[in-house]
Amino acid sequence: MNEFEIDKQAVRRAFSRAAEQYDAAAVLQREVCSRMLERLDLVRLQPARILDAGCGTGWGTRQLSLRYPAAQVVALDIAYGMLQAARGDTGWWKKLFGGGKQNHLCADIEALPLAANSVELVWSNLAVQWMNDLPGAFRELHCALKVDGLLMFSTFGPDTLKELRAAFAGVDGHNHVNRFTDMHDIGDMLVGAGFAEPVMDMEMLTLTYDDMRAVMQDLKSIGAHNATAGRGNGLMGKAAWQQVMANYERFRRDGKLPATFEIIYGHAWKPQPRQVADGRAVIQTPFKL
Repeated sequence: MNEFEIDKQAVRRAFSRAAEQYDAAAVLQREVCSRMLERLDLVRLQPARILDAGCGTGWGTRQLSLRYPAAQVVALDIAYGMLQAARGDTGWWKKLFGGGKQNHLCADIEALPLAANSVELVWSNLAVQWMNDLPGAFRELHCALKVDGLLMFSTFGPDTLKELRAAFAGVDGHNHVNRFTDMHDIGDMLVGAGFAEPVMDMEMLTLTYDDMRAVMQDLKSIGAHNATAGRGNGLMGKAAWQQVMANYERFRRDGKLPATFEIIYGHAWKPQPRQVADGRAVIQTPFKL
Protein backbone atom coordinates (compact mmCIF):
# COMPACT_ATOMS: atom_id res chain seq x y z
CA MET A 1 0.00 0.00 0.00
CA ASN A 2 1.19 3.51 -0.86
CA GLU A 3 0.83 5.41 2.41
CA PHE A 4 0.63 8.70 0.51
CA GLU A 5 -2.19 7.58 -1.81
CA ILE A 6 -5.13 9.99 -1.69
CA ASP A 7 -8.41 8.58 -0.42
CA LYS A 8 -10.84 10.12 -2.90
CA GLN A 9 -13.89 9.28 -0.80
CA ALA A 10 -12.36 11.14 2.14
CA VAL A 11 -11.57 14.12 -0.12
CA ARG A 12 -15.15 14.18 -1.43
CA ARG A 13 -16.62 14.06 2.08
CA ALA A 14 -14.25 16.70 3.48
CA PHE A 15 -14.88 19.25 0.75
CA SER A 16 -18.64 18.66 0.75
CA ARG A 17 -18.75 19.26 4.51
CA ALA A 18 -16.59 22.37 4.15
CA ALA A 19 -18.67 23.95 1.37
CA GLU A 20 -20.84 26.12 3.63
CA GLN A 21 -17.95 27.88 5.40
CA TYR A 22 -15.40 27.53 2.59
CA ASP A 23 -15.59 31.03 1.13
CA ALA A 24 -15.08 32.69 4.50
CA ALA A 25 -11.83 30.79 5.04
CA ALA A 26 -10.47 30.45 1.48
CA VAL A 27 -8.27 33.56 1.58
CA LEU A 28 -5.28 31.76 0.07
CA GLN A 29 -7.33 30.16 -2.69
CA ARG A 30 -8.80 33.49 -3.80
CA GLU A 31 -5.40 35.18 -3.71
CA VAL A 32 -3.83 32.48 -5.87
CA CYS A 33 -6.80 32.61 -8.22
CA SER A 34 -6.39 36.38 -8.59
CA ARG A 35 -2.71 35.95 -9.43
CA MET A 36 -3.60 33.34 -12.05
CA LEU A 37 -6.12 35.73 -13.58
CA GLU A 38 -3.35 38.33 -13.90
CA ARG A 39 -1.36 35.78 -15.89
CA LEU A 40 -4.25 35.46 -18.33
CA ASP A 41 -3.71 39.14 -19.21
CA LEU A 42 -0.57 38.02 -21.05
CA VAL A 43 -2.36 35.39 -23.13
CA ARG A 44 -4.14 36.00 -26.42
CA LEU A 45 -7.05 33.62 -26.12
CA GLN A 46 -10.80 33.96 -26.63
CA PRO A 47 -12.14 30.55 -25.66
CA ALA A 48 -15.64 29.44 -26.58
CA ARG A 49 -15.61 26.69 -23.92
CA ILE A 50 -13.73 26.64 -20.62
CA LEU A 51 -13.27 23.85 -18.09
CA ASP A 52 -12.79 24.95 -14.48
CA ALA A 53 -11.31 21.71 -13.11
CA GLY A 54 -11.80 21.67 -9.35
CA CYS A 55 -14.10 24.68 -9.18
CA GLY A 56 -14.92 24.56 -5.46
CA THR A 57 -17.73 26.99 -4.62
CA GLY A 58 -17.33 28.68 -7.99
CA TRP A 59 -15.52 31.94 -7.17
CA GLY A 60 -12.99 31.35 -9.96
CA THR A 61 -15.73 30.16 -12.31
CA ARG A 62 -17.52 33.47 -11.90
CA GLN A 63 -14.31 35.43 -12.58
CA LEU A 64 -13.78 33.45 -15.79
CA SER A 65 -17.39 34.09 -16.85
CA LEU A 66 -16.92 37.81 -16.34
CA ARG A 67 -13.64 37.80 -18.28
CA TYR A 68 -15.05 35.71 -21.14
CA PRO A 69 -18.80 36.57 -21.17
CA ALA A 70 -19.42 34.76 -24.47
CA ALA A 71 -17.81 31.51 -23.29
CA GLN A 72 -19.54 28.44 -21.91
CA VAL A 73 -17.88 27.46 -18.61
CA VAL A 74 -18.03 23.91 -17.28
CA ALA A 75 -17.52 23.99 -13.51
CA LEU A 76 -16.28 20.55 -12.40
CA ASP A 77 -15.65 19.32 -8.88
CA ILE A 78 -15.41 15.95 -7.16
CA ALA A 79 -17.47 17.19 -4.17
CA TYR A 80 -21.20 17.52 -4.78
CA GLY A 81 -21.53 19.87 -1.81
CA MET A 82 -19.14 22.33 -3.50
CA LEU A 83 -21.19 22.25 -6.71
CA GLN A 84 -24.38 22.90 -4.75
CA ALA A 85 -22.73 25.97 -3.25
CA ALA A 86 -21.50 27.08 -6.68
CA ARG A 87 -24.97 26.77 -8.22
CA GLY A 88 -26.65 28.44 -5.28
CA ASP A 89 -24.46 31.53 -5.59
CA THR A 90 -25.42 32.14 -9.22
CA GLY A 91 -28.48 34.34 -8.79
CA TRP A 92 -30.66 35.77 -11.56
CA TRP A 93 -28.68 39.00 -11.77
CA LYS A 94 -25.37 37.12 -12.14
CA LYS A 95 -26.89 35.01 -14.89
CA LEU A 96 -27.99 38.24 -16.60
CA PHE A 97 -24.55 39.85 -16.32
CA GLY A 98 -22.14 37.13 -17.39
CA GLY A 99 -23.02 34.12 -15.27
CA GLY A 100 -25.64 32.45 -17.44
CA LYS A 101 -23.41 30.09 -19.43
CA GLN A 102 -22.23 27.89 -16.61
CA ASN A 103 -22.72 24.15 -16.39
CA HIS A 104 -21.90 22.17 -13.25
CA LEU A 105 -20.49 18.66 -13.35
CA CYS A 106 -19.63 16.35 -10.44
CA ALA A 107 -16.66 14.28 -11.59
CA ASP A 108 -13.03 13.37 -10.95
CA ILE A 109 -10.28 15.09 -12.97
CA GLU A 110 -8.56 11.70 -13.28
CA ALA A 111 -11.59 10.36 -15.20
CA LEU A 112 -13.03 13.31 -17.14
CA PRO A 113 -16.46 12.67 -18.68
CA LEU A 114 -15.76 15.18 -21.47
CA ALA A 115 -15.44 14.67 -25.19
CA ALA A 116 -11.99 14.89 -26.71
CA ASN A 117 -11.06 18.26 -28.23
CA SER A 118 -14.03 19.98 -26.60
CA VAL A 119 -12.58 23.00 -24.72
CA GLU A 120 -10.12 25.79 -25.54
CA LEU A 121 -9.07 26.60 -21.97
CA VAL A 122 -8.58 24.30 -18.98
CA TRP A 123 -8.28 26.22 -15.71
CA SER A 124 -7.48 24.56 -12.39
CA ASN A 125 -6.78 26.47 -9.19
CA LEU A 126 -5.25 24.44 -6.32
CA ALA A 127 -6.91 21.15 -7.25
CA VAL A 128 -4.44 18.82 -8.98
CA GLN A 129 -2.60 18.14 -5.71
CA TRP A 130 -5.51 15.81 -4.90
CA MET A 131 -4.62 13.48 -7.79
CA ASN A 132 -3.17 9.99 -7.28
CA ASP A 133 -2.02 9.77 -10.90
CA LEU A 134 -0.95 13.29 -11.82
CA PRO A 135 0.57 12.28 -15.20
CA GLY A 136 -2.70 10.52 -15.99
CA ALA A 137 -4.70 13.59 -14.96
CA PHE A 138 -2.63 15.75 -17.30
CA ARG A 139 -3.32 13.26 -20.12
CA GLU A 140 -7.05 13.57 -19.39
CA LEU A 141 -6.85 17.36 -19.56
CA HIS A 142 -4.74 17.20 -22.72
CA CYS A 143 -7.37 15.00 -24.35
CA ALA A 144 -10.19 17.42 -23.47
CA LEU A 145 -8.32 20.40 -24.93
CA LYS A 146 -8.55 21.41 -28.54
CA VAL A 147 -5.35 21.88 -30.52
CA ASP A 148 -3.78 25.24 -29.61
CA GLY A 149 -5.78 25.20 -26.38
CA LEU A 150 -4.27 26.30 -23.07
CA LEU A 151 -3.92 24.57 -19.72
CA MET A 152 -3.37 26.95 -16.79
CA PHE A 153 -3.17 25.66 -13.23
CA SER A 154 -1.80 26.13 -9.75
CA THR A 155 -0.92 23.56 -7.12
CA PHE A 156 1.07 23.11 -3.93
CA GLY A 157 4.79 22.32 -3.86
CA PRO A 158 6.78 20.14 -1.41
CA ASP A 159 7.47 22.92 1.12
CA THR A 160 3.76 23.51 1.72
CA LEU A 161 2.92 23.34 5.44
CA LYS A 162 6.54 22.54 6.24
CA GLU A 163 6.11 23.84 9.79
CA LEU A 164 3.14 21.57 10.41
CA ARG A 165 4.98 18.60 8.92
CA ALA A 166 7.98 19.25 11.18
CA ALA A 167 5.72 19.58 14.24
CA PHE A 168 4.21 16.14 13.64
CA ALA A 169 7.51 14.45 12.74
CA GLY A 170 8.32 11.55 15.05
CA VAL A 171 5.20 11.93 17.22
CA ASP A 172 3.64 8.74 15.87
CA GLY A 173 3.92 6.49 12.83
CA HIS A 174 1.16 8.11 10.76
CA ASN A 175 1.04 10.72 7.99
CA HIS A 176 -0.41 14.05 9.04
CA VAL A 177 0.35 16.22 5.99
CA ASN A 178 -0.16 15.36 2.33
CA ARG A 179 2.89 14.97 0.09
CA PHE A 180 3.24 17.40 -2.83
CA THR A 181 5.07 17.14 -6.16
CA ASP A 182 8.16 19.13 -7.14
CA MET A 183 7.79 21.82 -9.80
CA HIS A 184 10.40 20.29 -12.12
CA ASP A 185 8.71 16.90 -11.99
CA ILE A 186 5.39 18.52 -12.89
CA GLY A 187 7.01 20.13 -15.93
CA ASP A 188 8.29 16.73 -17.06
CA MET A 189 4.79 15.27 -16.57
CA LEU A 190 3.30 17.97 -18.81
CA VAL A 191 5.73 17.15 -21.60
CA GLY A 192 5.06 13.44 -21.14
CA ALA A 193 1.31 14.10 -21.46
CA GLY A 194 1.85 15.80 -24.82
CA PHE A 195 1.87 19.47 -23.86
CA ALA A 196 4.25 21.93 -25.49
CA GLU A 197 6.18 24.87 -24.06
CA PRO A 198 5.36 24.31 -20.38
CA VAL A 199 6.13 27.33 -18.22
CA MET A 200 6.54 26.74 -14.48
CA ASP A 201 7.21 29.18 -11.66
CA MET A 202 6.87 29.20 -7.90
CA GLU A 203 6.42 31.54 -4.96
CA MET A 204 6.10 31.19 -1.20
CA LEU A 205 3.05 32.58 0.59
CA THR A 206 2.87 32.59 4.38
CA LEU A 207 -0.25 32.92 6.53
CA THR A 208 0.12 33.71 10.23
CA TYR A 209 -1.93 32.53 13.19
CA ASP A 210 -2.21 33.09 16.92
CA ASP A 211 -1.95 29.38 17.76
CA MET A 212 -1.87 25.93 16.19
CA ARG A 213 -5.57 25.35 16.77
CA ALA A 214 -6.29 28.25 14.41
CA VAL A 215 -4.07 26.65 11.76
CA MET A 216 -5.92 23.35 12.02
CA GLN A 217 -9.32 25.06 12.03
CA ASP A 218 -8.46 26.98 8.87
CA LEU A 219 -7.44 23.78 7.10
CA LYS A 220 -10.65 22.10 8.23
CA SER A 221 -12.77 25.04 7.03
CA ILE A 222 -11.43 24.70 3.49
CA GLY A 223 -11.67 20.91 3.47
CA ALA A 224 -7.89 20.44 3.35
CA HIS A 225 -7.78 17.43 5.64
CA ASN A 226 -5.02 14.86 5.53
CA ALA A 227 -6.54 12.35 3.09
CA THR A 228 -3.63 9.95 2.64
CA ALA A 229 -3.95 6.21 3.17
CA GLY A 230 -1.30 6.43 5.88
CA ARG A 231 -3.27 8.80 8.11
CA GLY A 232 -4.32 7.73 11.59
CA ASN A 233 -7.87 6.44 12.07
CA GLY A 234 -8.42 7.80 15.57
CA LEU A 235 -7.78 10.91 17.61
CA MET A 236 -4.32 11.62 18.95
CA GLY A 237 -3.82 11.43 22.70
CA LYS A 238 -3.49 14.54 24.83
CA ALA A 239 0.24 14.04 25.42
CA ALA A 240 0.90 13.65 21.68
CA TRP A 241 -1.02 16.84 20.88
CA GLN A 242 0.90 18.75 23.52
CA GLN A 243 4.13 17.54 21.95
CA VAL A 244 2.98 18.60 18.48
CA MET A 245 1.98 22.06 19.72
CA ALA A 246 5.30 22.45 21.55
CA ASN A 247 7.12 21.50 18.34
CA TYR A 248 5.15 24.07 16.35
CA GLU A 249 5.90 26.79 18.90
CA ARG A 250 9.55 26.71 17.82
CA PHE A 251 8.50 28.44 14.61
CA ARG A 252 6.79 31.39 16.34
CA ARG A 253 8.09 34.75 15.11
CA ASP A 254 6.90 38.21 16.12
CA GLY A 255 4.16 36.63 18.21
CA LYS A 256 2.64 34.63 15.34
CA LEU A 257 2.84 31.05 14.07
CA PRO A 258 3.54 30.77 10.31
CA ALA A 259 1.97 28.37 7.85
CA THR A 260 4.00 28.35 4.63
CA PHE A 261 2.51 27.43 1.27
CA GLU A 262 4.70 26.76 -1.78
CA ILE A 263 2.53 27.79 -4.72
CA ILE A 264 3.41 26.36 -8.12
CA TYR A 265 1.98 27.97 -11.25
CA GLY A 266 2.05 26.28 -14.62
CA HIS A 267 0.70 26.71 -18.10
CA ALA A 268 1.21 24.83 -21.35
CA TRP A 269 -0.33 24.57 -24.82
CA LYS A 270 -1.69 21.61 -26.73
CA PRO A 271 0.30 21.55 -29.97
CA GLN A 272 -0.61 20.26 -33.40
CA PRO A 273 -0.35 16.45 -33.44
CA ARG A 274 2.78 14.92 -34.90
CA GLN A 275 1.10 11.62 -35.68
CA VAL A 276 -2.31 10.53 -36.93
CA ALA A 277 -4.30 7.80 -35.19
CA ASP A 278 -2.61 4.95 -37.08
CA GLY A 279 0.87 6.18 -36.10
CA ARG A 280 1.85 7.91 -39.37
CA ALA A 281 3.80 11.14 -38.94
CA VAL A 282 2.23 14.49 -39.75
CA ILE A 283 4.54 16.63 -41.89
CA GLN A 284 3.73 20.30 -42.32
CA THR A 285 5.01 22.18 -45.35
CA PRO A 286 5.14 25.94 -45.98
CA PHE A 287 3.51 25.57 -49.43
CA LYS A 288 0.18 24.37 -50.76
CA LEU A 289 -0.03 21.37 -53.07
